[in-house]
Amino acid sequence: MAQQPKYDIQIVTCIESLVPNGLGRSRMISPIAEVDYQDFTSQRTEDKKSKNKSKRKDIRIKEYEETKLLNFYNEGGIRFQNIASNDALMTSKINDMLANGWELFDVKTGVESKMANASVKKAIIKALLDDDSESANDPNGLFLTRYYFRKEAE
Repeated sequence: MAQQPKYDIQIVTCIESLVPNGLGRSRMISPIAEVDYQDFTSQRTEDKKSKNKSKRKDIRIKEYEETKLLNFYNEGGIRFQNIASNDALMTSKINDMLANGWELFDVKTGVESKMANASVKKAIIKALLDDDSESANDPNGLFLTRYYFRKEAE
């Protein structure tokens, strides 16, 4: 039986601000530090009720690559030049990863906005019934994209 290949995984996260007037922060983040999740994991069972005692300051890494991206909005509204600039920066990062032997194998996106924080069912119904609802036209939030890369482990 053929042995399955083992992979190293790298995640690149892009967070693009949807906050108007340049008040948000947009970044592309790649971790540099290696961590072992087991250092911050506890096991709970019916008999063992102890809580995870990990401190946030111990979990937070300080070694990562940060690329500044531009916000989607300014005082004038959507900035298509900013979106094109962000796309060019992300393309450059993806091309660099591919050139270094990484394979892009998955991409996931998500949006954080007031609508996501509200009671989802209620907000969706309100947005469907009322185009002027705060939820339907919410310009505040974040657009998050995670790029998942893999490379065969050596």
